[in-house]
Amino acid sequence: MRAFAARTQEMTRRATNVARVEHRVTEQERTTRSRHRGGVIWFTGLSGSGKSTLALELERRLFERGYQVYVLDGDNLRHGLNADLGFSPEERTENIRRVGEVGALFARAGFIALSAFISPYRSDRTCARQAAVQGMFHEVFVKANLATCEARDPKGLYKKARAGEITDFTGIDAPYEEPETPDFVIDTSRATIDESVDQLIDYVARNFALAAR
Repeated sequence: MRAFAARTQEMTRRATNVARVEHRVTEQERTTRSRHRGGVIWFTGLSGSGKSTLALELERRLFERGYQVYVLDGDNLRHGLNADLGFSPEERTENIRRVGEVGALFARAGFIALSAFISPYRSDRTCARQAAVQGMFHEVFVKANLATCEARDPKGLYKKARAGEITDFTGIDAPYEEPETPDFVIDTSRATIDESVDQLIDYVARNFALAAR
């Protein structure tokens, strides 16, 4: 497995003569309207760990409870916003940078953005956290070891990676750097989907404070 040097998070800004525009709707007004704080819940873990499954089920259950919530899924965004990106280390970094900025915009708009990405590099996840307003970013480590994920292999990607049909595949010939201090951990090798989502619902209730009408 190749090791990649840490990359800086500094971007070359090509646009000039631009200034930030202040909104005329405050964060507090958005919170009052939606009855909860906005934020980003960032699911990270190996392919097959259950990130998208958890995010989509959590979206459904939060929506039914009255939350403004939307899933930003890695595969979906690669059909549009990130269709020009591959899976090299540099392109993975740009993929996460873009999604981090989009998630931050959703959070500022009062939504809970559920981002389901492998996001294998700690430095890139730090960049995504820094894009959000302080306190709005929640890193959730969807924990499942390689053997468990490979046994599941819902998309057949591990099989293709082992056969050499896919290169730079996380966990096989590209690294995954586990979170050192995640905000929350879900062990999908031990808990069912329903049990995991119940834990996440409790986490959201504690951290996003859905207010009574």
